[in-house]
Amino acid sequence: MNSARLTIALGLAALTTACGKQAETPVAAETNQAAPAAAMSGDMGNMAMAPSATSAIKAKGHGTVTAIDKAAGTITLNHGPIPEAKWPAMTMAFKAAPAITDAAKVGEEVDFDLTLTGSAGEVTAIAKQP
Repeated sequence: MNSARLTIALGLAALTTACGKQAETPVAAETNQAAPAAAMSGDMGNMAMAPSATSAIKAKGHGTVTAIDKAAGTITLNHGPIPEAKWPAMTMAFKAAPAITDAAKVGEEVDFDLTLTGSAGEVTAIAKQP
């Protein structure tokens, strides 16, 4: 009985102490920069998000296939800079048709074509490099 009272008292004391503390502000809010997604890496904090969400542009890239998810219809590429989108080198997952995901293998170096709309892209062509 005494141990139950002690446990309750300690729990209430901890809750009371926690109520007086201010929540920490996330780093993303402090710097006004989006935190990168799990499938992305690189210096994306200052990345321009071109093109606009309403206009699609074509772009080309070179990189290495790091993952293929046929069920989700995506291919993940560790690619170099993509000037048309003002993107630095990074690893990013893109939409891809079954013909693209079937043609590629993890570890291959490839050249690829993208259709970009906003910050999203779709691989529309891919070619293995020797």
